[in-house]
Amino acid sequence: MAPPPANPQAYLQSLSRWRPLEIAFWLATLLPFWLFPNYLGLANQIAVAALFALSLDLILGYAGIVSLGHAAFFGVGAYTAGLFSKFVWGEVFTGLIAAALMAALFGYVSSFIVARFRHLTLIMITLGLGLLLHSAANSAHFITGGSDGFQGISMWKVAGLFRFDLYGQTAYAYSLGVLFIVFLCARRLINSPFGLSLRGIRENWVRMPAIGADSRAHIRKVYTISAAMAGIAGALIAQTTQTVSLDALSFERSADVVVMLVLGGAGRLYGGIVGASIFLIARDQFSGIAPQYWYFWIGVLLVMVVMLLPNGILGGLSALLAKWRRK
Repeated sequence: MAPPPANPQAYLQSLSRWRPLEIAFWLATLLPFWLFPNYLGLANQIAVAALFALSLDLILGYAGIVSLGHAAFFGVGAYTAGLFSKFVWGEVFTGLIAAALMAALFGYVSSFIVARFRHLTLIMITLGLGLLLHSAANSAHFITGGSDGFQGISMWKVAGLFRFDLYGQTAYAYSLGVLFIVFLCARRLINSPFGLSLRGIRENWVRMPAIGADSRAHIRKVYTISAAMAGIAGALIAQTTQTVSLDALSFERSADVVVMLVLGGAGRLYGGIVGASIFLIARDQFSGIAPQYWYFWIGVLLVMVVMLLPNGILGGLSALLAKWRRK
């Protein structure tokens, strides 16, 4: 175990400093506009999935809260944005805020249950909450559309200037911008004393109160924040596709985002973004080769990554870089 830093404030400032590789990474996200204009729809899905994975990484990678029902907040955000735009106000940013608040409310209420349990019990509780919400949305078909999906969403122009087009240019630019803003907030949160407390809770949540950090209160806070981020991701998919399907609340979506995080590397901030990119690009390619068996190849990819890179792709690259530096 590495010794504690001599100056915690300087340590946090070093973590917050932007590296050239990070700047290059975000500049590279603009390349699809010129290099892959026919795949902007896929790029939009990647941006939304990356935000969803980032929200899960906040509780799983940093606080150690394993969730198999995280799609519940994604779905709440999606349906809130859809209902809000259809019956109240079609402006995108207002709908985004409404979705975040509603998902945060659900997250805050459920956090009182989640904060009391750990390990297998926690997995079952999050799974159960997700399945309950999925069943409720399916039953309330007169509001949500049930298995037929929620239709009739009509969004206004983004900032009153840019209409959502068939080519996905506005959708990707909008989703990417929201992803970057939320990422900045998550980055600031992780590289703060609160973020360090989350790491301590992940390692040993029983001992953290001894140094003045209330584990359960911290878990409730981060779970609520994570739910709000997932709700924003759900709102993005509803606004950019102008439809909401019951799949937004499904167990498959919760499982997929866990796979994304495992592929990229949990607890690394960029792991969810990298994992979402790899997962969706692989799914797009595999479904083109074998539409009925693409999950098989995703499984092969996951097994290979877990066996060769137990800490995910970013974890493996970090280990190789550290080994190279020691030479």
